Amino acid sequence: MSGHDARRQQLEDRLKELEARLHRIEDSLDTPHAEDFGDMATEREEDEVLEDLGVAGQQEIRMIRAALERIEDGTYGVCVNCGEEIAEERLDVVPHAPRCRNCAG
Repeated sequence: MSGHDARRQQLEDRLKELEARLHRIEDSLDTPHAEDFGDMATEREEDEVLEDLGVAGQQEIRMIRAALERIEDGTYGVCVNCGEEIAEERLDVVPHAPRCRNCAG
């Protein structure tokens, strides 16, 4: 398996994980709420946390899909800003990174 194949598999696995998590979040947000005021306040706070997680998950999904497109078109691992190669160490930590460390700032 080449380096890009391994990265593709890593990205696809993370994409599946995020999509499953977002599905669980949506199911949880669709669940009817309690009628007790105290419970309602607690559930509302939990809903806000879930919504924030959902937004973050959707953003990561978009970044992963963009990275998969870069793999397909042969530009993966190259900074979209300066055109320099992205360090493997950075891709190990953030496999969907579109920019090198210098450009990511």
